Amino acid sequence: MTEELEKRIGYSFKDKSILKTALTHSSYANENSGEMKYNERLEFLGDSVLGIITADYLFHDHENFPEGELTKVRSALVCEKSCCKFARSIDLGRYLYLGKGEINTGGRERVSILADAFEALIAAIYLDGGMENAKKFVLDFIVREQSEAVRANKDYKTALQEIIQKNPEEKVEYFVVGESGPDHDKRFDVEVRLNSNVIGAGSGRSKKAAEQAAAAQALDLMGL
Repeated sequence: MTEELEKRIGYSFKDKSILKTALTHSSYANENSGEMKYNERLEFLGDSVLGIITADYLFHDHENFPEGELTKVRSALVCEKSCCKFARSIDLGRYLYLGKGEINTGGRERVSILADAFEALIAAIYLDGGMENAKKFVLDFIVREQSEAVRANKDYKTALQEIIQKNPEEKVEYFVVGESGPDHDKRFDVEVRLNSNVIGAGSGRSKKAAEQAAAAQALDLMGL
């Protein structure tokens, strides 16, 4: 099983025991032996390794980003939700050593367990093969996801306002032009207008999200 995982991640461990530790949940250790190693300590280290690799990549790849924006994008990439997504992309849950109770309650798909195991796997690669191998592994995920994280965290409304306010006589306003769906899943349609002229439109599950989408379209139409 571990050889199959090594092929999936493109890294072969010199010390197979550290990989097993990374894949071992505390529930399995508690059921089999009180002295068996499990992945919580590796998770602690992996969280830091993931953070520094991601920060270094964003710092050099987005030289025009201010500190605040870099922080938002990094947080989106290293959060529990993202780590779980990365873990699922390599089917990591399949390879975990879990206690019977965790298995019976869906532990192989539990967000926290998958995210923690992914961080533990990063630490295992780092300890077994050094920072360069850990970096290669992490960047396979970060590079693929960073564009979406940048888009999700960009404040398009502020960016549009900063452009428009260079001309004091110009005025930007947002108008809700439509609503649809039930209360629990409502969607809003918004237009952004410059001096009454529509320069962008967007929709979203909240007025704020729809306004951001409209501003994004306006910037796109401006070639920005």
